[in-house]
Amino acid sequence: MKNVPLKAVADISPTNARWQDRKVAAIARGEGNLAPVYIDRALNAEMWDVESRRYIDFGTGIAVCNTGHSHPKVVAAVKDQVDRFSHTCVMVTPYDTAVRLAEQLNRLAPGPSPKKSMFVTTGAEAVENAIKIARAHTRRRGVIAFNGGYHGRTNFTLGLTGKNAPYKTNFGPFPADIYRVPYPIEYHGVSLDDTLHAIEMLFKCDIVPEDVAAIIVEPVQGEGGFYPASDEFLRAIRTICDTHGIVMIADEIQSGFGRTGQFFCMEHSGVEPDLMTVAKGMAGGFPIAGVVGKAEIMDAPDPGGLGGTYAGSPVGCAAALAVIEVIEDEQLVDRANHIASVFATRLQALRAQYPDLIGDIRTDRGAMMAMEIIHDGDASKPNPDLVKAIVADAYKQGLVILSCGVRGNVFRFLPALTIPDALIHEGLDIFERVMAKVTSESAVSL
Repeated sequence: MKNVPLKAVADISPTNARWQDRKVAAIARGEGNLAPVYIDRALNAEMWDVESRRYIDFGTGIAVCNTGHSHPKVVAAVKDQVDRFSHTCVMVTPYDTAVRLAEQLNRLAPGPSPKKSMFVTTGAEAVENAIKIARAHTRRRGVIAFNGGYHGRTNFTLGLTGKNAPYKTNFGPFPADIYRVPYPIEYHGVSLDDTLHAIEMLFKCDIVPEDVAAIIVEPVQGEGGFYPASDEFLRAIRTICDTHGIVMIADEIQSGFGRTGQFFCMEHSGVEPDLMTVAKGMAGGFPIAGVVGKAEIMDAPDPGGLGGTYAGSPVGCAAALAVIEVIEDEQLVDRANHIASVFATRLQALRAQYPDLIGDIRTDRGAMMAMEIIHDGDASKPNPDLVKAIVADAYKQGLVILSCGVRGNVFRFLPALTIPDALIHEGLDIFERVMAKVTSESAVSL
């Protein structure tokens, strides 16, 4: 194999199965893939694999392609940028696209305070830099996060992440001075009072508030199960932070850029965070991430304390500027709310057919939607095996769908905000057929 020309190697592996065999042999086991489906091309909300099979995409690369796959404006912006140059390093010889993107993010960030931005490459980097900025501003050490939260896979962000398998298994020890409290989820019996009491006890027993640099919260938990934070909860966290001089960080990496029916999810609550992390839907699939926040806090680190070689890639900046233009010109924030209403109607009807299997349906944060699968109509009895089986069979039927949740029993629906209604219904028709098939097979096996 080592002596075979590269083109010849590619030509002898035209099938998904053969590519999967080569992937297993060539790529580390820890970087797994959900389905043995190898995509050859994609457009808007559809994808085609190397065997020319078509898929309706309800995952968008985990909320990345909010403007759909290969939106013409994004493609044109990227081609124009690559024709001019691909990299100079924004910390060495910068470029206007980075400045213009920062100006746009500062304009769009929630709240009236003057804002500044900084760029990195990944969401985890954005989170780590937000913590660095908060510590530089406060001169404090502690960070409070929430059970079920997901903030990345680096060693530090895994310390913040409140979901063990598969993310944290065998990777400890994790950094000190990270503290975790329950995230309020009424459906699972965790009230706001429970959360606030836990924070109060944390201040009494583990770390005084004067040593806490930041509280980081997802306005909708991602990997944890797509649980939206209530407006009351976010206002309570804002009050705690204001009272004790703590920096409030909103992790908008999965919930930003029109996904939840506002440009940023924090706008639903009217709460202005001190810092906000952004990535995923920012650039239509091109790697870029950042931190946006109050200018006086963002300026706390000294020059050179923030950045990275690929931070604010000119290609990523160009793509992100095009994405923002598309979201505004095509009114995709409103479109996210319409998509949610279509899904809500279909999913509620499906729950009427399976009242013992389908628990909570969450469609009140735009096109960041979820459906929880349980046993016997009991929220305390998760049914992850059924979710896993449906996800696997859906791929075979031409539907890309994702799961999530600390207990692995939640479907998450993340279609492109540009998806036509006809494709939504076609995808949900497939989902319903798969659910009927798998539940029927499960009943027979029992």
